[in-house]
Amino acid sequence: MKKMMFAALAVLLMSMAKGDGVITKEKGVYVINTTTLAKDVRGYRGTTPLKIYVKKNKIQKIEALKNRETPEYFEEVEAVMFPKYQGLTVKKALSAPVDGVTGATLSSKAVRENVKRGLEYYLKEK
Repeated sequence: MKKMMFAALAVLLMSMAKGDGVITKEKGVYVINTTTLAKDVRGYRGTTPLKIYVKKNKIQKIEALKNRETPEYFEEVEAVMFPKYQGLTVKKALSAPVDGVTGATLSSKAVRENVKRGLEYYLKEK
């Protein structure tokens, strides 16, 4: 019984030590969570964390995480900006001139910075 508990504890500790929660791998897709990477990046009403999905060095999709941005403006940012990154290689996405959304300037800048930090982290850690 003690051996089983010790083994379970060892597995738990090893899994905790493997990563910082910023980048995970799910079914061959790297998922970068920018919550801690960009905690100082602010949109109009606060942080705008994202999840960036990368497979075979190409962006599959970007998802917004919980934020306090004005919903109607941020939905426009998601609809206009997120698809522009989809399908790009990580390096191309880092230099892509993705335009922001009029009326959502701060949110747009925050999204671009979150994407930049997430992809730079991916290149460094993958």
